[in-house]
Amino acid sequence: MRTAGELASLVQGAVLGDPDIEIVGVASIKDAQTGDITFAESDKFIRDAHASGASAILVPNRHDVVALSPAIGVGAKVFITVDNPRLAFTQLLDLFAPVVQVERSIHETAVLEPGVTVGENVAIGANVVIGSNVRIGNNVTIFPLAYIGADVEIADGVVIHPNVSVLHGTLIGARTIVHSGAVLGADGFGYLQVDGHHRKVAQIGHVIIGADVEIGANVTIDRAKTGATRIGNGSKLDNMVHIGHNCQVGEDVLIVAQVALGGGVQIADNVIIAGQVGVKEQVKIGAHAVIGAQSAVLRDVPAGTFVSGSPARPHRDTMRAYASMMHGPDLQKQVASLIARIAALEAQLGQTDA
Repeated sequence: MRTAGELASLVQGAVLGDPDIEIVGVASIKDAQTGDITFAESDKFIRDAHASGASAILVPNRHDVVALSPAIGVGAKVFITVDNPRLAFTQLLDLFAPVVQVERSIHETAVLEPGVTVGENVAIGANVVIGSNVRIGNNVTIFPLAYIGADVEIADGVVIHPNVSVLHGTLIGARTIVHSGAVLGADGFGYLQVDGHHRKVAQIGHVIIGADVEIGANVTIDRAKTGATRIGNGSKLDNMVHIGHNCQVGEDVLIVAQVALGGGVQIADNVIIAGQVGVKEQVKIGAHAVIGAQSAVLRDVPAGTFVSGSPARPHRDTMRAYASMMHGPDLQKQVASLIARIAALEAQLGQTDA
């Protein structure tokens, strides 16, 4: 439990109202109850938040917000003005997040093969299997039923959730989070057709995950044929993303659910790829590019551009094409009407000629 004044200090905000009001939780405007704090970024949502059960509201630090407050009647509610309400709300989510208590020990049912080295303050849960010559840093948490293959390196502060498979030779950077069901280092999809049959091509590379990466549930990251498949520092992969062999994903990249990257795709820093995008093998996507949802990326995307559609092209062109499609039925009727009128005119001209 914190007071509104204490929370304002934490998020570097200013209090409008009673700084001693007690806050016990954080919530959305829709779900907020007495004792909760919520946030609002526009006048409309400020009014909605004021009508909610929330006791305190994070609002933008603007002169018009102060002027707006008496108009909607602050009453018992407290406003905390901040530069960025969404960021401040995120900071408070961190503060109020429940702490999962994990015993910092190696469970008696865990299996550690020869040559495993384990750092300090490590938690290894029940029925975890760790292969030979694995190196585990300090403050690592490995939840039950995870599998760690031979020669894996796990840096400090990594969290590996249940039922994760980290296959041989994978390197995971500091403070990375791997959610349940993810598979890091499965064979890349490599086959050579010989006499009408598919001959498997050995995948002898590995996977390198940078620091501060978050890998969602059921993500698959394939090992390279040779060399490494890489995910850069700070990148975030949503659930059910597939990264093909030899892909190179830069730093601070966001990839939303159900994206599939073909082999050898290169993604520069700070790219955003929305959900259900498919990227053809060997395509290059430049820094700060944005790929719209359900796009099919078949060729390189220049840095700083926004593309969408199937095939992907500049977003403005895609929107124009969709707008034209919406007018299709009306155009069809107009064309049918014109054809009928032309036919009638031709019939009249034919009678005149006769």
